Amino acid sequence: MIISGKELSARLKAEMAGQVSSFPEKYGRVPHLVVILVGDDPASVSYVTGKAKASQVVGIKNTTIRKPVDISEDELLGLIRELNADDTVDGILVQLPLPEHISEAKVIETISKDKDVDGFHPLNVAALWQKQPCTLPCTPKGIIKMLKTAGVEIKGKRAVVIGRSNIVGLPVAKLLLDENATVTIAHSRTADLPSVTREADILVVAIGRPRFVTADMVKDGAAVIDVGVNRDPETGKLCGDVDFAAIEPKASVITPVPGGVGPMTICCLMENTIECFLNKMTPKKV
Repeated sequence: MIISGKELSARLKAEMAGQVSSFPEKYGRVPHLVVILVGDDPASVSYVTGKAKASQVVGIKNTTIRKPVDISEDELLGLIRELNADDTVDGILVQLPLPEHISEAKVIETISKDKDVDGFHPLNVAALWQKQPCTLPCTPKGIIKMLKTAGVEIKGKRAVVIGRSNIVGLPVAKLLLDENATVTIAHSRTADLPSVTREADILVVAIGRPRFVTADMVKDGAAVIDVGVNRDPETGKLCGDVDFAAIEPKASVITPVPGGVGPMTICCLMENTIECFLNKMTPKKV
C-alpha cells in the first residue's frame, strides 16, 4: 500500500476549509500566516509557493515577505519582532535554510512561541518532551497522521528512526514513544545498521542520502516512511532516502517521493496556523 500524502492532505485541507469558513462570523477574521523568504534558492521558493497555495485552499490569509540574501541578521530579527507584536499575525515561519551569516538558532528563538507554527521554538520543543501542550513540528505530526490513516498499529511495535535532527528525527521518535512504540534512534554510521533496521515494524528514514536504505535492510511487512528529498545522481530526478522500487514489494505501507511526506508537512503547517489562531482568539481559562 502506497500512502499518498497528496490525497490525505487534500482531504484534510478540505476539512480545514470548512472549519475556517465559519471564522469571519465567529471571530471577525481568518488566521494569518506570514512566511519570510530570504534569498531566491529555487527549492525554498518552491516550498514557499506551495505554502501559499495551501493557504488559499484552506482559506487562511498568507503573506510572503521576500528579503535579499544579504539582509543582515539584525534586520531579520527586527522584522520578526515586529511581526511578534502584530496582533493581526497568528503564525510566523522563516523558510530554512538561511544564509551562513544568519544564525538559524537566533531566528528560531526570536519567533514568539505562540506564533511558532513550525514547532521549533525551544519552549515548544521542551513542552513536547515534557508532554505539555505545544505546537508539534509539522513533518513528525504529519508522519503520525499518515501511519494512523493507513491503519498501521503503533502501540507495542518496534520503530527505528534513522536521523537525529531536531526537525524530524528526534521529535518523530518522541511522538512514536508517546504512541507506546519501542523506539531506536539510529544514524547512517550506526554499527551494523541493517541488523537494527531489520527489526523495525515501522522504519522512518530522514538523512538526506539518495536510496540509502536498500531492500535487505527492511523487514517483510514493515511500514516505511521516507522523509528524504534528494536528486538521483544518475537521473537527476527527485528520489527519497529509500530504494522505493526495491522496497515497495516488501513493505506493508510505504511513502513515495515526491508526493508522500512533503504534502503532509504543508498540511500540518495549515493546521498549526489554525491552532495558533484559535489559542489566541479563545484563550483558555486559568
